[in-house]
This record gives sequence, structure tokens and C-alpha cells, in this order.
Amino acid sequence: MESGEKNTLGLKELLGEVRETLESGFREQVWVHAEISELKNHPSGHCYLTLTESEPGGGIAARAQAIIWASRYRLLKPYFESETGQSLAVGMTVLVRAQVQYSELYSLSLLVTDIDPSFTVGEQERIRRATIARLEKEGMMDMNPSLTLPRLPRRFAVISAETAAGYRDFMRHLHENEYGFRYHTELFPALMQGSDAPQSIIAAMDSVARRSDEFDALLILRGGGGAMDLVCFDDYDLAVNVAQFPLPVLTGIGHDHDYHIVDMVAYTNVKTPTALADYIVDIFAQEDFNLESLATRLRLAVRGKAASQLARFDALTLRLRSAASSRLSDALATLDRMELRVAAADPVKILSKGWAMALKDGHRITSAADIKEGDEIVLLLGEGRAEAKITKTSK
Repeated sequence: MESGEKNTLGLKELLGEVRETLESGFREQVWVHAEISELKNHPSGHCYLTLTESEPGGGIAARAQAIIWASRYRLLKPYFESETGQSLAVGMTVLVRAQVQYSELYSLSLLVTDIDPSFTVGEQERIRRATIARLEKEGMMDMNPSLTLPRLPRRFAVISAETAAGYRDFMRHLHENEYGFRYHTELFPALMQGSDAPQSIIAAMDSVARRSDEFDALLILRGGGGAMDLVCFDDYDLAVNVAQFPLPVLTGIGHDHDYHIVDMVAYTNVKTPTALADYIVDIFAQEDFNLESLATRLRLAVRGKAASQLARFDALTLRLRSAASSRLSDALATLDRMELRVAAADPVKILSKGWAMALKDGHRITSAADIKEGDEIVLLLGEGRAEAKITKTSK
């Protein structure tokens, strides 16, 4: 090299040395944990990924391209899904085994040969526990349950995916109930899985909140799925919105064994959408039973009261009959006595005993002063009459 001549490298030569240095430093495959920020399934069967790691404050600290060749992806994909219940997706944190490789044309990339599904599940559980602890510290767990659900709620805002089987099952069970109870439901559609689901559900909740006076409660429905399908219901922001919602929030999410943070902060939760429909119908069925029981008790009470009053009426009738009979007997006895007295005072009987009654001008003579000498009188006797003329009177 002549004096003053610079030592230069061609770009290819420089990148070649970088490649040799990297390949010599990373001869063995390494396990790397990162978040999937981009994912593309190529028609050829290859899977292209962009892996990132975030700063504590939220910025991107590192980014790298990765690829899973089709021959490996055909094995890794079903294995990962069977273990986690979820497909690889944007926003998921994964632990991958990769070979570091460098190309002068395509720069640094990671050739993924294995994925540890237990890390993804474990990482999600760690985040979940941290979220629960934060909500408990902030007093969010008892906020929505402190609201009052109407005794007979019948106006419901429903957040679900319109085409979801769980939503259709819920609607059928609720509106076709065996008792014929009638309800009003209005759907507010939202995404119910994936990284965008929490914000989509929150947006639907905001729409309901603006009309909260039109509803008795908010229902959040999501049918069954894998564990990672339902991870959106462990989201902190979504849980806070449920906790602070102005209406009681009732959830029916997943399978019998699923229990999410949104369930914890809601007014009440049941295991499935159909179970939530049954829960609502049971409220009315129980009230109907209570009313029927009360009606039966009232009927029995009325019958008992009527029987008691009838018994009193019968007793009073007997007393009245007895009293009337007694008074009638007394009256008959009095009448008999009066008849005897009348009979005893009968003038005919008196005259038949030898007495006579004197009449002057048709009037009975009761005193000597009523007649004088020369008066003509009539004497009534027991078996006839006689006419006489007064010849003399004396005191």
C-alpha cells in the first residue's frame, strides 16, 4: 500500500467478515424470547416473523427478522396449537430456538427450529397474576359487584361477535325459553379474540355507556376456545372498564374451566353464553314460582278464613234459631194464658152460671142510678132474654 493510501473494504467484503464473525461466535443454536410484532404465512408454507423486545417504558429496544422453513413449520405449528390452544399471533411472547445467520444481501436473521409452548403459557400467567395484583391494589375488584341489578332485568346490551356460535346459542336459549318470558336485547358487535379485541370491546362498551339508561345490564359473551384465544379477557384496560362500568356487567365467556380477570371484576359471571341465558331465565322462573307460591298461600288463607266465617255463621244461625224458638215458646205460653183469661171472661160462660146482664137502650146497666121507676129494661140470661119494667129502685 502506497503512503497516504486508505485501507478500504468493499461492502460485500465487510459484510462477509461480519458474517464470518457472527457464525464463528454463534456456532450453536440459542434460545431467544421475544414478542411477535409481525407474522406472515407464505403460500410456500414458510412462516416469516418479526421479533421485537420492548423497553420498560414501551419503546422498541431490539428487532430481528426470523423464519421458520415450511418443513419445520408443518411440525411446530400443530404442536404449539395443541399445547397452548392458540395459533402463533402478533402480540404473543414466545421462546424460540434459533440459529443465528447472516447474509450479505438480507442482513441478520434467525432461523427458528423449535418453539417452547410452555414459555408462552407461563409468560401469560405471569402477566395475568401481575394484573390481578394491580387491580386488587387499585380497589377495582368490588366496584361493579356493588351495583344493583334490577329484580327482574329484561333490557340487555350484548357485546359479542355477531356470527359467533356462542352468541347464537345465547339468543336461542334466552328468547325461546320454555316459560315464554320476553326480553329485549341489542347487540354491540366487537372482536372477541386477538390483540385488538380489548380495544374493540372497550369501544363497544363506550357505545353502551352513552345509552346506559336504556338497559338494565351489559352482557359480554364469548364461546369456547383455546386458552390463548381468550387471553384478551385478562387485559388490564378491559378489566378496568368493566370494573368502572355504570351498569352491572354479566359475563359468559369460554368453557366450564375458564375463569378470566374480566370475570373477576364483573357483577357476576357464569361459564358459558348459554349458562348466562339460563341464569337470566332462572331469575324470572324463581320469581314466577314465588308468586305462584304466594297465590297458593293466599288461596288457602282465603279458604281458611271463609271456612271460619262459615262456621261462625252456622253457630250464629243455631243461636238465632234457638233464641227464636225460645221466644216463640214463651209467646205461645203467653197466648195460652191470655186465651184462658179471655175464655174465663167470656160473658156467655158467666151468664151460663146463673148470672144476668141488664141493658137499657142497648147499654149495660152498672149502677142503680142508671134507671128509675117506669124504665123498660132487657135482661140477658144464660139461655135467652127477658123484658122487664122497673117498678121501684133503692140504694
